[in-house]
Amino acid sequence: MTRGKGRQGVVADQAVPRGRYPHLRRAGDFVYVSGISSRRADNTHMGAEADEFGTVRLDIRAQTRAVIENIARILATTGLGLSDIVDVTSFLVSMNDFAGYNETYAQFFDFDGPTRTTVAVHQLPHPHLLIEMKVIAFIPAEGSR
Repeated sequence: MTRGKGRQGVVADQAVPRGRYPHLRRAGDFVYVSGISSRRADNTHMGAEADEFGTVRLDIRAQTRAVIENIARILATTGLGLSDIVDVTSFLVSMNDFAGYNETYAQFFDFDGPTRTTVAVHQLPHPHLLIEMKVIAFIPAEGSR
């Protein structure tokens, strides 16, 4: 699960965090996942393509899918899955992308899924990012059930 000594909570097949923080941290019965984007381990972004003239096309649906899949892979390192998520906070650069984000989100979660808050933000750490999500998952500590 971790990458090197002293890097507890940094998941090996994910993009290296752009600051001094882990991908996830367990506290009691909860696992907190830091804000995750569509950035791949090689620092490219799903849902961001440029043509030969440098015109960039950004796709909220592809980015939302990639973010949720990245979160699923991170949670899997602790034996959890998407169904263990109890709360989601989503950050959109533009609420004009809400419909596409919501449509893709609904392919993974239903009304009995996690609580959710979606907010618009001025920008994210890279100009190709349209969305970032952070989640809290529940995993009972041994002996707490």
